[in-house]
Amino acid sequence: MDNLLNIDAKVILDSLGDGVYVTDLERRITYWNKAAERITGWVCADIVGCHCFDDILCHIDKDGHQLCGKEHCPLHRAIVTGVGSECPLVFAQRKDGKRIPMQVTVAPIRNSAGQVIGGVEVFRDVSPVFRDLEKARAIQSIALQHDLLQDARIHFSTHYIPHDIVGGDYYGIKQLDNDHYGFFLADVMGHGLAAALYTMHLSSLWDRYHQLLKTPSVFAGKISNELCRIVKGGEAFATGTCGIVDVSKREIIFAGAGNPPALLVHANGEFEPVECAGLLLGLMEEAPYDDARLEYQPGDRLLFFSDGAAEIHNADNKLLGVDGLIAILKKLGYPESGIQIAAVEEELLKYSNAVRLEDDLTFIEVWFAD
Repeated sequence: MDNLLNIDAKVILDSLGDGVYVTDLERRITYWNKAAERITGWVCADIVGCHCFDDILCHIDKDGHQLCGKEHCPLHRAIVTGVGSECPLVFAQRKDGKRIPMQVTVAPIRNSAGQVIGGVEVFRDVSPVFRDLEKARAIQSIALQHDLLQDARIHFSTHYIPHDIVGGDYYGIKQLDNDHYGFFLADVMGHGLAAALYTMHLSSLWDRYHQLLKTPSVFAGKISNELCRIVKGGEAFATGTCGIVDVSKREIIFAGAGNPPALLVHANGEFEPVECAGLLLGLMEEAPYDDARLEYQPGDRLLFFSDGAAEIHNADNKLLGVDGLIAILKKLGYPESGIQIAAVEEELLKYSNAVRLEDDLTFIEVWFAD
């Protein structure tokens, strides 16, 4: 027992299976454990004294964004803010140039007076899990492919950035007959592989019941009832919205299920939020849903989006909300420039002051031709 009490902390850290490194306030590496050597191929003599943002690990996120600058570095953010965080997936560069997927946790290091004097990063190689996620992503991407017949009267576009390698948002678009198009957007509760599996169930329900969209409230009720079979304990399954576009009457009928309001964007650039309330999908059996009707004019656009586009808080815990999203879209030149999803993501990250979004981000845009 005495030996354990007196053992050096470095010996303990060198016994771990996870990689660990410590930096000072300038992100200069002062400690690099044995597991970090094994995982990355970089030995302590190569690393100690270097900055973590030097040409060593070269961290990138799942979308290829560089993370080693101050703006996007999780470790730098932990040192500056004094708050630790976890990044479920980043990619680091080994000494041999190979990229390896890692799960990373960062935290500030404080002295006895409570002052931040450096930072620590703990990481582990998650290659086996990543291979499974890659397979799941390939399957999920097939479920999100929707080929539409060319129609000069109407155009659909979809924009999707998952929170993880796989996401918990699902959307479907279908031409029901010559003049009618159905659509469905759902945001499953939670993240990761479990949420992605639920989207596959939604995909099967969409294939089975999309013809019910001729009355959207009936479709929503049917989907909700089906989801109640797999949701236990009174937990909600998903928020969502569904509807049908009648291009001959220039009319949209839709039903909501706890989703954010849609945005009707007129040809003159005016934004009009369109509320459509309803109980969350899978919350209770035989839940009532109502149909809402909306007329559109040539040149109008209609935007449906998941919670991840508006339910974002800044450092002062102020909610972005729909008004904030509208301001971002206007800043980016929408509707003239169309949806620039990467630019929207960047603006949302700036607002939240976060390294990555905390939810999936999905838009369905319907553009009604002149």
